[in-house]
Amino acid sequence: MATNLAIDPDLLDRALEVSGERTKKAAVTKALQEFIARRQQKRVLDLMGKLDWDHSYDYKAERSRK
Repeated sequence: MATNLAIDPDLLDRALEVSGERTKKAAVTKALQEFIARRQQKRVLDLMGKLDWDHSYDYKAERSRK
């Protein structure tokens, strides 16, 4: 899917430099992948303290279960 975007050239140059990618497309793709990964991690962190912990759960017993 071809998409035309007006990206700040200074930002794109900095992205190329810090990413180590050789092409603009690769730098933008990597930036988008990292953006998505960080947002997904943030959603997991937002759950901290909101989930109930089952203190009777024995993870070692579950490992040996076949």
